[in-house]
Amino acid sequence: MTDQTERQSRRARARAIVKARLEKLEDISVSKLVPSFLTLLGMCSGLTAIRFAISGDWMPAVAAVVCAGIFDMLDGRAARILGADSRFGAQLDSLADIVSFGVAPAIIMFTWCLKDIGTPGWILALVFVAASATRLARFNVQAARDEGATNVRPYFTGLPTPAAAFMVLSPLLLSFQWDDPRIQNPAIAAVILALISGLMVSALPMPSLKYLKLPRRLRWLGWLAVAGLLACLVFWPWATLTAALATYIATIPLAIFTHRPRRTVKA
Repeated sequence: MTDQTERQSRRARARAIVKARLEKLEDISVSKLVPSFLTLLGMCSGLTAIRFAISGDWMPAVAAVVCAGIFDMLDGRAARILGADSRFGAQLDSLADIVSFGVAPAIIMFTWCLKDIGTPGWILALVFVAASATRLARFNVQAARDEGATNVRPYFTGLPTPAAAFMVLSPLLLSFQWDDPRIQNPAIAAVILALISGLMVSALPMPSLKYLKLPRRLRWLGWLAVAGLLACLVFWPWATLTAALATYIATIPLAIFTHRPRRTVKA
């Protein structure tokens, strides 16, 4: 009788364990996996850019960084639409960003022209990666601190890593459009790399499309603009990227002036 009772008890425990595991599987819905999957695709795009850079295929390398940027935009939007925001997703996004917008641009620029100045060029590439990691770590800390806050600052502190990546790659973008050997001057790339690294770790306010919200009745204009931008990327990719980058750079002084801290005048 005792043996039979023990067997029944073991069966009951086994059924309870199976039931608990099935409930956990039900909680892991496809909608919650979509943002992380997009983030991983972005990281794979960044790694692919490194592979093309090593083999000297510059256009595919930059195109892979562009794909990483698209996935970076899609994963956050998908998380908000599907209600799948999580701290895990935020950490995974930062890890992917350091690969796609930190390591990949540094490797691309080093193999393209910075290698011509030897060790100083490599040091600048390392500085850019370190600045990217610092910028992302600070962003994570600020996001955790501001979580649930009602008055979130409508700007980024320091240059965002995706914008920094495309600014660093700007000489390469220009070289795709104009056959001028002066564009590949390593001294110019070195100055740009150093300047962008400083902007990333600075406390300057930078423009943020994340907080740009249109009224509901005008949202169709936003979608129309996105569709037009994607069409231009397909037909004129390098000119479109250059124009978008120039527009973003032009808004930086406006963001600094608009959101700079106001000094209080003492009586």
